[in-house]
Amino acid sequence: MDIRIYRIAVGCFFFIGGICFASWASRIPEIKQSLELSDAALGGVLLAIPVGSMISLPISGWVVAHWGSKKALLSGALIYPVTLTLIGQSSTVLQLILLLFTFGLLGNLMNISVNTQAVGVEGMYGRSIMASFHGVWSAAGFLGAAIGTLMIANSVSPFRHFLLLNGAMLLLVWLMQRKLIPKDTRSNNQPLFAKPDPTLLKLGLIAFSCMACEGAMFDWSGVYFQKVVAAPKEYTTMGYVAFMSTMAGGRFLGDRLVMKVGIKKILEGSGVFIASGLLIIVVFPTLLMSTIGFLLVGMGVSSVVPIVYSQAGKSNTMSAGVAIAAVSSIGFLGFLLAPPLIGFIAEAFGLQWSFLLVAILGLGTTLLAGLTNFK
Repeated sequence: MDIRIYRIAVGCFFFIGGICFASWASRIPEIKQSLELSDAALGGVLLAIPVGSMISLPISGWVVAHWGSKKALLSGALIYPVTLTLIGQSSTVLQLILLLFTFGLLGNLMNISVNTQAVGVEGMYGRSIMASFHGVWSAAGFLGAAIGTLMIANSVSPFRHFLLLNGAMLLLVWLMQRKLIPKDTRSNNQPLFAKPDPTLLKLGLIAFSCMACEGAMFDWSGVYFQKVVAAPKEYTTMGYVAFMSTMAGGRFLGDRLVMKVGIKKILEGSGVFIASGLLIIVVFPTLLMSTIGFLLVGMGVSSVVPIVYSQAGKSNTMSAGVAIAAVSSIGFLGFLLAPPLIGFIAEAFGLQWSFLLVAILGLGTTLLAGLTNFK
């Protein structure tokens, strides 16, 4: 089969993951309001997604290694949109927590399996293309946020919104299922729990710094624009849309920049962009300046995770799926801790100043990249 077919198919599954997650994120302020959640309560509820992801990480790596990334990806992609639809119908906090836990678990199964497929396609091309795959995820996120804005403006309920999306995504899975890479390399006899070597550990810490910032943007951007910026209802997704637009654009440029500038310089610059954008958001909480700040943060985080996953997939000590899972286990701790921590700090000192913590974490990307050797 033409390798471009594999690239298109894998890109479609990145698209499914991105638009489903962004669709959920775009309706967080409305779901928060409907269930009458405080900032701290929302922080606790949001913990369910990364907890599900964390629990899923070693299991997902093992499943991908033993079943193959194709079967694992198709399983996750079929159930993930269905779970999103059920989230839109949540009527109690407990129900929402359980569904978000499942959403995080399935999302991570898709994440590990689709990135394993992407590493295989990148190997066929013999050059860096990982960032473009993540660019598709971000572009899908941008589209999901835009559709969410449209749905909110037209008073479409989260359930109806998610139900329409579910039908479209299941059709896409059916169309692309036969076009994935049928078999992975080095996929058998891998352990359920794998201790990362020093290189993978450093990659994981870089992912931690970046994914903490991503988690904050995904979960709190809408609430920030609602409470701190005091934006009109139709503009509460402005920060999220701004963030996703530059993250998508940066990822489509990322492969060229990596080949031209080098991995280390890209990662060091990424941390500077993240911290600068967040400081603007904190110091100048106006609609215009906050939007600019979110644009800079999106640019900063754009290439970090694709680079880290690509480097992990080249590990000489374990299969791509298990190596990516090992790095993700560390990275998702940032995704796990930052959103609820922001909620608790916001309850005590205000949401605006809690974003300073995220700025400090963003600088960690710069510092850690300077201590890491890349392939």
